Amino acid sequence: MKVNVVIVTYNRKELLVNCLEAISQQSYDYDKVILVDNASTDGTIEFLESKQLLDNPKLVLLKQTENTGGAGGFSAGMKYAFEHGADYVWMMDDDAVPHQNALEQLMKHATPNHIYGSLAVNGDDTAWTTTLLPESKIIDSKEVVPEISEVQSLPFLGYLTSKEIFKKLGLPDTSYFIAADDVEYCLRAQQAGFKIYICGKSYIEHPKSDRYSFNLFGKKLICLKLVPWKRYYDTRNRLLIARQYYGVKAFTQTLPASFVRLFAALLHEPNKLLQIKAFFSGLYDALLKNKGKRHDYWDL
Repeated sequence: MKVNVVIVTYNRKELLVNCLEAISQQSYDYDKVILVDNASTDGTIEFLESKQLLDNPKLVLLKQTENTGGAGGFSAGMKYAFEHGADYVWMMDDDAVPHQNALEQLMKHATPNHIYGSLAVNGDDTAWTTTLLPESKIIDSKEVVPEISEVQSLPFLGYLTSKEIFKKLGLPDTSYFIAADDVEYCLRAQQAGFKIYICGKSYIEHPKSDRYSFNLFGKKLICLKLVPWKRYYDTRNRLLIARQYYGVKAFTQTLPASFVRLFAALLHEPNKLLQIKAFFSGLYDALLKNKGKRHDYWDL
């Protein structure tokens, strides 16, 4: 099986080097590394050239002419990989550092009929909140994640998908730019009958998401601390997904929960006026189905 590793990078050249070095040490014999540079402005390409990392015969560099966000970068990398003979694609950001046997542990379980993911960890904790099915159990410690378990969704962080799934689903939706493009792709996969699994012994070191719990009327909500421009995409894309996949629950559940997240942000996060602006800009664009890169339009 030909496995291509897709890495999307933007202005994080030092972290990218750590990621590339970890990939080069994988115990599983992958075929290619597809590096998608999202029009970095920090001298990423020159930095890689100075370290002779671009001389690697397994590395293919895709240079984007503009920053297309994570959604655009992963779409470009996935498209190239499958059009050039890959059987599987393993995707991640430039701040990911896979353990040496991460891909090997993943491929122990992989089949072309479902989606699989490495477990993003930060020390003994999970880097992202992981929800195991069928009981919808939220896990924050890596030690209690089973070797394999069905999950609600996976981030594009150690995300393994196959040529067969690509043929049925197509590419990630580039119009999301960043935030929840991976959630949308997971929902699309589940709607098409594919299951999504976490492989609990395939570890990728990753910075821990800055999250906190917020309780309202006995309901617990996991919230992310976000700068205002990211708040815009988080708000907009959650609502876009809800309108497409959740039916009336988009208005009875997702929309009210979004206002709760804003309330939590105003209690716990700085830049309160900008947070409000970002939220209502995202709400407006979600209702009008305005997609793409738009935080610059709203001056966020």
